[in-house]
Amino acid sequence: MPKAKTPQNPFAELFKDLPVDTQAFENAFKSTAALNEKLATAALDAAGAAQDLGNSWTKDTLGKMLELAKAKTEPADYVKAIADVAKDQSDVAVANLTTLADIAKSSQTEVLELLAAASKDMNEDAAKALKAASEKATDATKKLAAAA
Repeated sequence: MPKAKTPQNPFAELFKDLPVDTQAFENAFKSTAALNEKLATAALDAAGAAQDLGNSWTKDTLGKMLELAKAKTEPADYVKAIADVAKDQSDVAVANLTTLADIAKSSQTEVLELLAAASKDMNEDAAKALKAASEKATDATKKLAAAA
């Protein structure tokens, strides 16, 4: 019984003579990985700063709640303590929300700068790759014309 013939890969045959710049793919992968690392760092830094702010706010609030829990001699002292904590928490909320907005704004600015720089780099890389591919295609066309 004759051995079965391994079929040819039609795609390999079709594309074997096309100029492919694998370095461009490697560079694109490396650039994308570097950009992803920078974006992840920006996101995690912002998340960490927000987490730190939240922890501080919680610790402060719990400290104020401890003041409310302390026994008082006069009923009016309870009302005053509640009013003091409410005013303090209102002030702290404004300050902390402003800080949180600053964290978000800073993170947004950093991400936009990263994306703008990456876009510029990608455009330059694409222009170089297009020029190189065009030159290779022109050379291949000239060789085919000369052979004909």
